[in-house]
Amino acid sequence: MEVSTSSASLLPYEASSVGVARRRLVGDLDAAGVCEVTICDAGLVLSELVSNALRHGSPLPGQTFRACWRLGSESVEIAVSDGGGPTAPTVAEPEKLESGGRGLGIVERLSLRWGVRDEGGETTVWAELPVQYAGSGQLVTASAWDA
Repeated sequence: MEVSTSSASLLPYEASSVGVARRRLVGDLDAAGVCEVTICDAGLVLSELVSNALRHGSPLPGQTFRACWRLGSESVEIAVSDGGGPTAPTVAEPEKLESGGRGLGIVERLSLRWGVRDEGGETTVWAELPVQYAGSGQLVTASAWDA
């Protein structure tokens, strides 16, 4: 199956952009025939990455951030770029009653792999998720040995 869908958007550095980015991703994946479980996981990962950029990063020039995704035959890659922040993005281990700090743990759990790139004043957090197409019955999955 030959599948290639990609998108890149500069969005306003504001909370309402989380939903805008998620709706665009969901629409692209749905149009490409991706199954609902994969769409939901990808939407959650994108929402977490954008939320982290808004909470912990700084805007790119023009008060924006960049959200990108690329769909392949076996995975979807999602990336969010901002102007960087005072700390490097890492998986936290919050206490049970803490209200935050679980976002990158969710990203790590749903992804085949994820990482951070710092280049030219931009910080990009990316994740690669397994993809399943509607009706294919096949899902590429991660294992603990892939890490």
